[in-house]
Amino acid sequence: MAGRREWTREALLEGVRTGDRRALARAITLVENSDPLAYDLVRELYPETGGAYAVGVTGPPGVGKSSLISALVRHVREQEKTVGVISVDPSSPFSKGALLGDRIRLSDHFLDPGVFIRSMGTRGHLGGLAETTLQALLVLDAAGRDLVFLETVGTGQSEIEVIGVADTVVLVLMPGSGDSVQALKAGIMEIPDVIAVNKKDHPAAKTMLNEVRSILALDTESDWKPPIVLTEAVTEEGVAELWEQIAAHREYLESNGLLDERRRQNLAGEVFTVASARAKSHLEQAVADDPELRRLLDEVQRRELDPLTAVREIMEKVFKVESDGNSPDRS
Repeated sequence: MAGRREWTREALLEGVRTGDRRALARAITLVENSDPLAYDLVRELYPETGGAYAVGVTGPPGVGKSSLISALVRHVREQEKTVGVISVDPSSPFSKGALLGDRIRLSDHFLDPGVFIRSMGTRGHLGGLAETTLQALLVLDAAGRDLVFLETVGTGQSEIEVIGVADTVVLVLMPGSGDSVQALKAGIMEIPDVIAVNKKDHPAAKTMLNEVRSILALDTESDWKPPIVLTEAVTEEGVAELWEQIAAHREYLESNGLLDERRRQNLAGEVFTVASARAKSHLEQAVADDPELRRLLDEVQRRELDPLTAVREIMEKVFKVESDGNSPDRS
């Protein structure tokens, strides 16, 4: 078995291109660790990407996303499609790794050579979840996977950024869950292309379906109306129908020339997201290392200096962005 030190750049590139599982695992570990070699790999592989279809699966914790993905993977493997699964977990504060580890619900597929599963955490990456997930997706794409499922743990800002790289977004809700109601209120309904109400045998399942339908009816402008599918992941009820709706959304995008446009917007959004995260990290470090900049924050705290003037002065010093002329002369 090849050890870590035997993975040269050329060997990793060849391994990823041929779908070697150890090479894929090593490449994604490099991505998670912000290793400089990861940037070389992704840069070299990027022209060979664009073939995988990315399906984002999000929703409040505990609604059965992993079980649903497991059922979907089983369904598409029957169609002989190769699959990658990236589960984005909150990072452990101790190990910086994925807190939940590889999902237990997906364990049925671990020995299937046509399925590659990886749990990912932020690992302190400057670009956060968005950057590591995008790079991992590109690695699996370059490896020739037909489909890549991206699963996020919740519906916070970081998770929404991660979902921003998906071609089709599936929102999973569970009847009788206060989190689900909050998701509806928080504007999460603007995100999905397909909605799954999991645990269809729950007494409140049809009530939730009607509530979701009434909320979707408020949108009178979109051409695509997100279909709602009742599912039971454990017994795989409704899974075939859910996949049909995902495939229907893909067909809608492709037939209307929208898939390339969506991907262009998604990638542009990810570039700005990662750039913003890196700029924020750089800014925080610059302020921490510069007594003069820290003094500005102290002045704001003492109400001797207003926040916007402090922002202008910090931007001028850190990013060399000239003042717009509206800040008072403090010389």
